[in-house]
Amino acid sequence: MKLEELLTRLNYKLVSGSIDIEISDVIYDSRKVIKDCVFVCLVGSAADGHKYAADAVKNGAAAVVVSKPADISGAAVIMVDDTRKALAFMAAEYFGNPADTLTTIGITGTKGKTTTASMIRSILEKGNIKTGVIGTLGIIIGDKLIKTNNTTPESYEIQRAMRQMIDEGCKCCVMEASSLGIKWHRTDGFIFDYGIFTNFSHDHIGGVEHPDMEDYRHCKSLLFRQCMTGIMNIDDPAWKDMLEDHTCAIETYGCSSEADLAASDARLISRPGYLGVHFTVSGKLSMETDVAIPGMFTVHNALAAIAVCRHFDLSTETIYEGLNEVKVKGRVESVPVPDNYTLLIDYAHNAVSMENVLTTLREYKPHRLITLFGAGGNRPRDRRFEMGEISGRLSDLSVITEDNSRFEKVEDILADIEVGVKRTNGAYIKIPDRTEAIKYCIENAEEGDIIVLAGKGHEDYMDKLGSKTHYDEREVIAGILADLKNKE
Repeated sequence: MKLEELLTRLNYKLVSGSIDIEISDVIYDSRKVIKDCVFVCLVGSAADGHKYAADAVKNGAAAVVVSKPADISGAAVIMVDDTRKALAFMAAEYFGNPADTLTTIGITGTKGKTTTASMIRSILEKGNIKTGVIGTLGIIIGDKLIKTNNTTPESYEIQRAMRQMIDEGCKCCVMEASSLGIKWHRTDGFIFDYGIFTNFSHDHIGGVEHPDMEDYRHCKSLLFRQCMTGIMNIDDPAWKDMLEDHTCAIETYGCSSEADLAASDARLISRPGYLGVHFTVSGKLSMETDVAIPGMFTVHNALAAIAVCRHFDLSTETIYEGLNEVKVKGRVESVPVPDNYTLLIDYAHNAVSMENVLTTLREYKPHRLITLFGAGGNRPRDRRFEMGEISGRLSDLSVITEDNSRFEKVEDILADIEVGVKRTNGAYIKIPDRTEAIKYCIENAEEGDIIVLAGKGHEDYMDKLGSKTHYDEREVIAGILADLKNKE
């Protein structure tokens, strides 16, 4: 592709060289430079790509995109105001503007993005609309999971993923649009068909992220200048603030009767292996639905999914089936077991998230609530005390075990957790080996128990003594159940 074509939608100044040259790829990591590529100099919190521009040219780059003067010879030099924004538009051109072919859905908000994205995908795929997802869990296309470093990857990875989705038969792409992803122009280069706002609360403040809450809010609001239709949670006080200078049509959802799509008569539903909610939908769509994710907060996430999916040619039966069978990997994920108890995997790995999930599960009035968890090594010890205290207060039994001990001794971490548990009257047991701890929970489960394996969630590794080894709790559970069956 010609450099001139890559620059089609950019305002730029040609500092030197020619744009009438063939470009092999668009690269922003100097370690990945190839012959005849264009190197885009990104400025980050830890590194400045401009420092590596000359080396990129030596290693074969035919052109360099900069946002400040750089001493470069032997290549075309393109000056732009913002290289991150330029990368997004150039990547979109390089991959053939895949968003023009896909129906794109962006989700922003402090909480609920991953769950809402999974719900939308579950519904659409029930309706035979193959859907890819880009978010916290990685890039999901069919049965394939491509791991990413950020909730919202760099724009080049987004555009490449959308092109791959098209190549593999996807018609829709659902993307978690984090505030930082929006701020750093990762979602630039195209217009979303739909933008969803879930909720807004304190998060990502300080350091290299957002200097204050106003910047955090402002960055989220930018999604609604980059979508055709904005779908807003009317129950969240910040929803109108999100519409600052918006350019999209607006629809609302919530439990308020003023919402375009409203939920009512919500109640918890429970049976062995299934924890969820039931509610009635009215307004622009009328139906009743069951959602296979526990907690009343699930109502808003499911409403958001329904609000966007009603724009597709889908029956209410399809929407019901998608929500009734939805699973979010590592988020209160139910794992099938042969007996009458419920086994869940969750990512809760700090006091706040643990308190949230355990408080939610207590609402289901289990026979016993058993929490298996550990704490990460080489992290503040206070976190361990807090997690121990939360579990001791909310669980009927705490099973303390390992979880990414890194370079610390597992026994030392468990001793810290024990300090927190002892601040309560909660029963507990220490089993350092996580597999043995899971086996203990399964072998001692009683009818009506809810057992939650907290901390690992979607992770498929154990970080111990400086190395990461494969460890997927779903596989561990399957192995334990198979062994128990063979012993019968």
